[in-house]
Amino acid sequence: MQGLAPRLPDPHRQGRRRKPTTSSTPTSRSRTDGRPGAPGGHPPRVIQVTHLTRRYHDLLAVDDISLHVEQGEVLGFLGPNGAGKSTTIKILTGFLPATSGQARVAGFDVASESLEVRRQIGYLPENVALPPDARVDEYLDYRGRLKGIAASERGKRRDEVLEAAGLVPMRRRILSQLSRGYRQRVGLADALLGNPNVLFLDEPTGGLDPAQREDVLELIAALRGQRTVMLSSHVLSEIEGVCSRVAIIKEGRIVAQGSPSELEESAGRRGEVRIELDGPREPLGAALRERGLEPQPTSDGAGFSVQLAEDSDGPALLAGLVNAGLAVRHFQPLTRSLQQIFLDLTRS
Repeated sequence: MQGLAPRLPDPHRQGRRRKPTTSSTPTSRSRTDGRPGAPGGHPPRVIQVTHLTRRYHDLLAVDDISLHVEQGEVLGFLGPNGAGKSTTIKILTGFLPATSGQARVAGFDVASESLEVRRQIGYLPENVALPPDARVDEYLDYRGRLKGIAASERGKRRDEVLEAAGLVPMRRRILSQLSRGYRQRVGLADALLGNPNVLFLDEPTGGLDPAQREDVLELIAALRGQRTVMLSSHVLSEIEGVCSRVAIIKEGRIVAQGSPSELEESAGRRGEVRIELDGPREPLGAALRERGLEPQPTSDGAGFSVQLAEDSDGPALLAGLVNAGLAVRHFQPLTRSLQQIFLDLTRS
């Protein structure tokens, strides 16, 4: 006989509850970052990290990092396994103290105002721990009570996040019967349940098959502009299209941050340039070889690409070719893809 799943513990007996939340829009108790009027038209900084450090005895897990996330942004926090991503997120969500430095979330200090920070955020950990015998909707009801959502609003919020996470067909499914992809969806629905201003998502696509990853990433992409999101991953190609900006961490240190286009523009291809002439390309190839370079034909056959020792060598090369009487019509430094930049920065 199919009965109800076992009753979850009563949250009223789990300690004092936070003040009920009745609004169906993101919580608005957050403070600004102190930048009056958001000078230059920039939105306020919802996450502000300054010289944050975390040490485990002799291991420096997070090494003097500084970053920020503006309102409505999705920040991709990228790095290889063990780089310090999860440690940083645990500090920002109040689960782990920093050794030194300061972090503020929604205007509140994560060390001295931890409870206020937790009221502002939703958190999806790397491994979602769910009670095996509860049903999806029962679990979200229970989590709503723990989050202090008023009884009159709880059912509405549950149904909203079930819809947002694509869980409506699974609402009566027992949690232990769900695939890993649907378990991640339940974790995301839980993170959204309290209408948080800020979401921290730690490796949300870990262990998912390609179709499940795409579904979860679509859910996250839909949050851009509505929530401030910090999303950690070690697979850049999965989240490149989701993030407004990226911060790359290696061995506990931030090695690059900015929008994808900014990183690509600033990184270039380490002195690689594409050159074309008005007319046949053979004289160009000969002139480049005379200068000790190794010209490589471009894929379209229109010219050559060459690798310079330094980016700064480009103007001198161009001047030399023109002075040699070559009609250069195209001389362009080449850019690297964000994936190439990520690999170059994080490869040991």
